[in-house]
Amino acid sequence: MGTTILLRLEAAGIAILTMAAYQIWGMSWWLFVALVLVPDLCMLGYLKGPRIGAICYNAFHVYFIALGVCVAGWWSGSQLVLSMGIIWVFHIAIDRTLGYGLKHATSFQDTHLGRIGRN
Repeated sequence: MGTTILLRLEAAGIAILTMAAYQIWGMSWWLFVALVLVPDLCMLGYLKGPRIGAICYNAFHVYFIALGVCVAGWWSGSQLVLSMGIIWVFHIAIDRTLGYGLKHATSFQDTHLGRIGRN
């Protein structure tokens, strides 16, 4: 099994775990629906070209920032902030599961998981 497939399976597992946590902790599904695509607004950076687009996309599609929001929500006792962090982690995991990895500056299609459309 190739490394790309392993990374995509890993991301699918993360997506499943985030959904389980969201359900177990009784978080708002309306909030989930409202926010799940918000990280993709960063793709507006591609209007300034592939380099700026990749920087913007990658800034909003790395786990450590989303996990930081989760930790901040947990630590502060804010279910809203924790929910936002979990939704963000889920979004990243689904993107990675579908092959939308971190972007290279050459093109939106060029990712750390390979070229979109070929995998």
